[in-house]
Amino acid sequence: MEIMEIIKYAILGIIQGITEPLPVSSSGHLTVFKNLINTNAFNDLNFEIIVNFASFLAIFYIFRKDIAKLITSFFKYIFKKKEEKKNYKNDFKYCIEVVISTIPVGILGLLLKDKIENAVSSVQIVGVAFLITALALFLIRNIKGNKDDKDITYKDAILIGLLQAVALFPGISRSGTVLVGCLLRNFKRQTALKYTFILYFPVSIASFGLSAIDLIKSNNLGTLLLPYGVGFICSLVVTYFSYQWLSKMVKNGKLWKFSIYCILIGLFTLIYFR
Repeated sequence: MEIMEIIKYAILGIIQGITEPLPVSSSGHLTVFKNLINTNAFNDLNFEIIVNFASFLAIFYIFRKDIAKLITSFFKYIFKKKEEKKNYKNDFKYCIEVVISTIPVGILGLLLKDKIENAVSSVQIVGVAFLITALALFLIRNIKGNKDDKDITYKDAILIGLLQAVALFPGISRSGTVLVGCLLRNFKRQTALKYTFILYFPVSIASFGLSAIDLIKSNNLGTLLLPYGVGFICSLVVTYFSYQWLSKMVKNGKLWKFSIYCILIGLFTLIYFR
Protein backbone atom coordinates (compact mmCIF):
# COMPACT_ATOMS: atom_id res chain seq x y z
CA MET A 1 0.00 0.00 0.00
CA GLU A 2 1.29 3.46 -0.90
CA ILE A 3 2.43 5.76 1.89
CA MET A 4 -0.12 8.40 0.89
CA GLU A 5 -2.95 5.91 1.37
CA ILE A 6 -1.64 5.05 4.85
CA ILE A 7 -1.51 8.77 5.65
CA LYS A 8 -5.15 9.06 4.60
CA TYR A 9 -6.08 6.27 7.02
CA ALA A 10 -4.14 8.12 9.74
CA ILE A 11 -6.00 11.35 8.95
CA LEU A 12 -9.34 9.56 9.25
CA GLY A 13 -8.28 8.08 12.58
CA ILE A 14 -7.38 11.57 13.81
CA ILE A 15 -10.70 12.98 12.59
CA GLN A 16 -12.55 10.20 14.41
CA GLY A 17 -10.51 10.79 17.56
CA ILE A 18 -11.11 14.54 17.60
CA THR A 19 -14.80 14.50 16.79
CA GLU A 20 -16.06 11.44 18.74
CA PRO A 21 -16.07 13.09 22.19
CA LEU A 22 -16.74 16.63 20.99
CA PRO A 23 -20.30 17.89 20.38
CA VAL A 24 -19.66 18.33 16.65
CA SER A 25 -20.77 14.94 15.17
CA SER A 26 -18.11 12.43 14.14
CA SER A 27 -20.45 10.85 11.55
CA GLY A 28 -21.13 14.25 10.01
CA HIS A 29 -17.42 15.01 9.72
CA LEU A 30 -16.68 11.65 8.12
CA THR A 31 -19.45 12.31 5.59
CA VAL A 32 -17.94 15.70 4.71
CA PHE A 33 -14.40 14.38 4.43
CA LYS A 34 -15.64 11.43 2.42
CA ASN A 35 -16.65 13.92 -0.22
CA LEU A 36 -13.38 15.86 0.06
CA ILE A 37 -10.77 13.09 0.14
CA ASN A 38 -10.65 10.17 -2.28
CA THR A 39 -9.64 7.05 -0.34
CA ASN A 40 -10.87 3.48 0.00
CA ALA A 41 -11.00 3.91 3.78
CA PHE A 42 -14.28 5.77 3.51
CA ASN A 43 -15.92 2.76 1.91
CA ASP A 44 -14.33 0.33 4.36
CA LEU A 45 -16.85 -0.55 7.07
CA ASN A 46 -14.23 -2.60 8.94
CA PHE A 47 -11.98 0.44 9.29
CA GLU A 48 -14.88 2.48 10.62
CA ILE A 49 -15.56 -0.22 13.23
CA ILE A 50 -11.90 -0.30 14.26
CA VAL A 51 -11.44 3.45 14.75
CA ASN A 52 -14.76 3.67 16.59
CA PHE A 53 -13.60 0.85 18.86
CA ALA A 54 -10.39 2.78 19.53
CA SER A 55 -12.45 5.78 20.64
CA PHE A 56 -14.53 3.47 22.82
CA LEU A 57 -11.42 2.13 24.57
CA ALA A 58 -10.08 5.63 25.21
CA ILE A 59 -13.34 6.84 26.76
CA PHE A 60 -13.72 3.58 28.70
CA TYR A 61 -10.28 4.15 30.21
CA ILE A 62 -11.27 7.65 31.31
CA PHE A 63 -14.47 6.43 32.99
CA ARG A 64 -13.19 3.03 34.15
CA LYS A 65 -13.59 3.83 37.88
CA ASP A 66 -17.12 5.18 37.44
CA ILE A 67 -18.14 2.14 35.39
CA ALA A 68 -16.63 -0.32 37.87
CA LYS A 69 -18.41 1.44 40.77
CA LEU A 70 -21.78 1.46 38.97
CA ILE A 71 -21.60 -2.21 37.96
CA THR A 72 -20.47 -3.30 41.42
CA SER A 73 -23.17 -1.27 43.15
CA PHE A 74 -25.84 -2.56 40.77
CA PHE A 75 -25.24 -6.18 41.71
CA LYS A 76 -24.64 -5.45 45.38
CA TYR A 77 -28.01 -3.72 45.54
CA ILE A 78 -29.64 -6.82 44.06
CA PHE A 79 -27.89 -9.43 46.19
CA LYS A 80 -27.14 -7.70 49.50
CA LYS A 81 -29.42 -7.93 52.51
CA LYS A 82 -32.21 -5.37 52.76
CA GLU A 83 -30.53 -3.28 55.45
CA GLU A 84 -27.38 -2.92 53.31
CA LYS A 85 -29.15 -1.98 50.08
CA LYS A 86 -29.39 1.71 51.00
CA ASN A 87 -25.64 2.08 50.47
CA TYR A 88 -26.04 1.21 46.80
CA LYS A 89 -29.49 2.61 46.05
CA ASN A 90 -28.35 5.78 44.26
CA ASP A 91 -25.94 3.95 41.96
CA PHE A 92 -28.55 1.26 41.24
CA LYS A 93 -31.08 3.96 40.32
CA TYR A 94 -28.46 5.64 38.12
CA CYS A 95 -27.93 2.38 36.22
CA ILE A 96 -31.68 2.00 35.65
CA GLU A 97 -31.82 5.57 34.34
CA VAL A 98 -29.00 4.83 31.91
CA VAL A 99 -30.96 1.82 30.63
CA ILE A 100 -34.10 3.94 30.24
CA SER A 101 -32.17 6.60 28.30
CA THR A 102 -30.71 3.92 26.02
CA ILE A 103 -34.01 2.30 25.04
CA PRO A 104 -35.24 4.92 22.51
CA VAL A 105 -32.02 5.03 20.48
CA GLY A 106 -31.77 1.23 20.66
CA ILE A 107 -35.27 0.70 19.26
CA LEU A 108 -35.03 3.39 16.59
CA GLY A 109 -31.49 2.33 15.70
CA LEU A 110 -32.58 -1.24 15.00
CA LEU A 111 -35.74 -0.26 13.13
CA LEU A 112 -34.83 2.91 11.27
CA LYS A 113 -31.05 3.52 11.17
CA ASP A 114 -30.54 2.32 7.57
CA LYS A 115 -33.63 4.15 6.37
CA ILE A 116 -32.54 7.36 8.07
CA GLU A 117 -29.04 7.17 6.63
CA ASN A 118 -30.38 6.49 3.13
CA ALA A 119 -32.93 9.28 3.40
CA VAL A 120 -30.40 11.88 4.57
CA SER A 121 -27.31 10.70 2.69
CA SER A 122 -27.01 14.10 1.00
CA VAL A 123 -24.05 16.08 2.29
CA GLN A 124 -26.24 19.18 2.07
CA ILE A 125 -28.55 17.75 4.74
CA VAL A 126 -25.53 17.07 6.92
CA GLY A 127 -24.65 20.76 6.56
CA VAL A 128 -28.11 21.72 7.84
CA ALA A 129 -27.68 19.26 10.74
CA PHE A 130 -24.44 21.01 11.73
CA LEU A 131 -26.35 24.29 11.94
CA ILE A 132 -29.04 22.67 14.10
CA THR A 133 -26.33 21.38 16.45
CA ALA A 134 -24.83 24.88 16.55
CA LEU A 135 -28.16 26.42 17.52
CA ALA A 136 -28.74 23.88 20.31
CA LEU A 137 -25.27 24.45 21.78
CA PHE A 138 -25.72 28.21 21.67
CA LEU A 139 -29.08 28.11 23.44
CA ILE A 140 -27.68 26.36 26.52
CA ARG A 141 -24.49 28.45 26.75
CA ASN A 142 -25.36 30.09 30.11
CA ILE A 143 -27.07 27.17 31.85
CA LYS A 144 -25.32 25.80 34.95
CA GLY A 145 -27.91 23.66 36.75
CA ASN A 146 -27.88 22.20 40.25
CA LYS A 147 -28.67 18.48 39.90
CA ASP A 148 -26.11 15.89 40.99
CA ASP A 149 -26.11 12.22 39.99
CA LYS A 150 -28.51 11.34 42.82
CA ASP A 151 -30.99 14.03 41.73
CA ILE A 152 -31.58 12.60 38.24
CA THR A 153 -35.18 11.46 37.78
CA TYR A 154 -36.74 8.84 35.53
CA LYS A 155 -38.47 11.67 33.66
CA ASP A 156 -35.02 13.17 32.97
CA ALA A 157 -33.83 9.79 31.70
CA ILE A 158 -36.79 9.43 29.32
CA LEU A 159 -36.48 12.92 27.84
CA ILE A 160 -32.71 12.65 27.43
CA GLY A 161 -33.13 9.24 25.81
CA LEU A 162 -35.55 10.69 23.26
CA LEU A 163 -33.10 13.49 22.47
CA GLN A 164 -30.26 10.99 22.07
CA ALA A 165 -32.29 9.18 19.41
CA VAL A 166 -32.29 12.38 17.32
CA ALA A 167 -28.52 11.91 16.92
CA LEU A 168 -29.17 8.96 14.57
CA PHE A 169 -29.31 11.65 11.88
CA PRO A 170 -25.80 12.23 10.45
CA GLY A 171 -24.52 15.65 11.42
CA ILE A 172 -26.46 15.74 14.69
CA SER A 173 -23.94 15.21 17.48
CA ARG A 174 -24.82 12.49 20.01
CA SER A 175 -22.67 13.97 22.76
CA GLY A 176 -23.89 17.46 21.91
CA THR A 177 -27.54 16.43 21.93
CA VAL A 178 -27.26 14.60 25.25
CA LEU A 179 -25.29 17.44 26.83
CA VAL A 180 -27.97 19.89 25.72
CA GLY A 181 -30.68 17.62 27.12
CA CYS A 182 -28.89 17.24 30.44
CA LEU A 183 -28.35 20.98 30.84
CA LEU A 184 -31.95 21.74 29.89
CA ARG A 185 -32.98 19.33 32.66
CA ASN A 186 -30.94 21.42 35.10
CA PHE A 187 -27.96 19.08 35.54
CA LYS A 188 -24.71 20.49 36.87
CA ARG A 189 -22.17 20.71 34.07
CA GLN A 190 -19.96 17.93 35.41
CA THR A 191 -23.01 15.76 36.08
CA ALA A 192 -24.16 16.34 32.49
CA LEU A 193 -20.73 15.44 31.11
CA LYS A 194 -20.60 12.18 33.07
CA TYR A 195 -24.14 11.13 32.13
CA THR A 196 -23.44 11.91 28.47
CA PHE A 197 -20.49 9.55 28.30
CA ILE A 198 -21.88 6.83 30.54
CA LEU A 199 -24.72 6.70 27.98
CA TYR A 200 -22.11 6.29 25.25
CA PHE A 201 -21.13 2.81 26.44
CA PRO A 202 -24.34 0.74 26.06
CA VAL A 203 -25.00 2.27 22.63
CA SER A 204 -21.44 1.57 21.48
CA ILE A 205 -21.36 -1.97 22.88
CA ALA A 206 -24.57 -2.83 21.05
CA SER A 207 -23.21 -1.35 17.84
CA PHE A 208 -19.92 -3.27 18.12
CA GLY A 209 -21.77 -6.47 18.87
CA LEU A 210 -23.73 -6.18 15.65
CA SER A 211 -20.62 -5.27 13.65
CA ALA A 212 -18.20 -7.82 15.13
CA ILE A 213 -19.55 -10.70 13.03
CA ASP A 214 -18.87 -8.85 9.77
CA LEU A 215 -15.41 -7.88 11.01
CA ILE A 216 -14.50 -11.47 11.88
CA LYS A 217 -15.70 -12.73 8.50
CA SER A 218 -13.67 -10.12 6.61
CA ASN A 219 -11.00 -11.42 4.23
CA ASN A 220 -8.86 -8.28 4.01
CA LEU A 221 -7.81 -7.76 7.64
CA GLY A 222 -4.34 -9.21 7.02
CA THR A 223 -3.57 -7.08 3.97
CA LEU A 224 -4.74 -3.88 5.67
CA LEU A 225 -3.18 -4.54 9.07
CA LEU A 226 -0.76 -1.60 8.83
CA PRO A 227 -3.24 1.14 7.84
CA TYR A 228 -5.81 -0.26 10.28
CA GLY A 229 -3.22 -0.20 13.06
CA VAL A 230 -2.18 3.36 12.23
CA GLY A 231 -5.80 4.53 12.19
CA PHE A 232 -6.53 2.68 15.44
CA ILE A 233 -3.60 4.25 17.32
CA CYS A 234 -4.38 7.74 15.99
CA SER A 235 -8.03 7.44 17.01
CA LEU A 236 -7.17 5.99 20.45
CA VAL A 237 -4.65 8.68 21.43
CA VAL A 238 -6.50 11.65 19.93
CA THR A 239 -9.84 10.61 21.50
CA TYR A 240 -8.26 10.64 24.96
CA PHE A 241 -6.91 14.18 24.61
CA SER A 242 -10.01 15.40 22.80
CA TYR A 243 -12.15 14.35 25.78
CA GLN A 244 -9.82 16.19 28.18
CA TRP A 245 -10.31 19.33 26.11
CA LEU A 246 -14.09 18.90 26.12
CA SER A 247 -14.11 18.40 29.88
CA LYS A 248 -12.35 21.72 30.42
CA MET A 249 -14.68 23.50 28.00
CA VAL A 250 -17.78 22.15 29.77
CA LYS A 251 -16.49 23.04 33.25
CA ASN A 252 -15.73 26.58 32.10
CA GLY A 253 -19.06 27.04 30.32
CA LYS A 254 -17.44 27.35 26.88
CA LEU A 255 -19.66 24.96 24.90
CA TRP A 256 -20.77 27.94 22.79
CA LYS A 257 -17.36 27.88 21.09
CA PHE A 258 -18.31 24.55 19.51
CA SER A 259 -21.45 26.29 18.32
CA ILE A 260 -19.31 28.72 16.31
CA TYR A 261 -17.35 25.83 14.83
CA CYS A 262 -20.53 23.99 13.83
CA ILE A 263 -21.82 27.14 12.12
CA LEU A 264 -18.58 27.45 10.15
CA ILE A 265 -18.45 23.84 9.00
CA GLY A 266 -22.20 23.84 8.34
CA LEU A 267 -21.91 26.90 6.08
CA PHE A 268 -18.80 25.48 4.41
CA THR A 269 -20.64 22.24 3.69
CA LEU A 270 -23.70 24.00 2.25
CA ILE A 271 -21.64 26.35 0.07
CA TYR A 272 -18.91 23.97 -1.09
CA PHE A 273 -21.22 21.10 -1.98
CA ARG A 274 -24.11 23.12 -3.40
